[in-house]
Amino acid sequence: MPDTLWIIIVAAVTAVVTTTATGLIVVPRLEARKKRLGEVHTARDTFGAHMLRIITACGQLQTIQLPPDEDPEWTPVMRERLAGERERWWQQIDDATRWLIDNVASYAGSWPMRHLVEMPVTYAHHARMVVLSERAEATKLELLLELTVPVQRQYFGWLLSRVRHIVADNRAFAATIARTSGESTVQ
Repeated sequence: MPDTLWIIIVAAVTAVVTTTATGLIVVPRLEARKKRLGEVHTARDTFGAHMLRIITACGQLQTIQLPPDEDPEWTPVMRERLAGERERWWQQIDDATRWLIDNVASYAGSWPMRHLVEMPVTYAHHARMVVLSERAEATKLELLLELTVPVQRQYFGWLLSRVRHIVADNRAFAATIARTSGESTVQ
């Protein structure tokens, strides 16, 4: 009987020590890791959301142009409202590219391979520089779309779309980077 009691006491003490050590050492590390991974995924999701906002706003700005001043179907009030909407879309693009460049370390560094880190860093830099440049509006919109669409597809597109377009997207992205780097910012 004493041997059985001793075994029960040793098992109980072992269970208490193991549970306490796990609670004090392992659980906090797992909670910290869970928090870090959650922040990484949140930053990646925000990265994707800002790219979609850029694509959408660029499409709206390309599609909905201000009518000529001589157009009798547009009143000054409607012309002013449309100009306000276009300004708001440009502000969305400005805010999105500002977030991309300010937070590049939080989302770009989270991918495991070097080439997966370099593309978003390069993208954020060039997209912001295009917005800040003195290029014509149409050129800015064209460049932003040419920069954003391949990156968005490679990081957030369907797997088959990524695989099917990887070579074309990398070439298009590199060509646009060369174009933005090679041309004058004043046009």
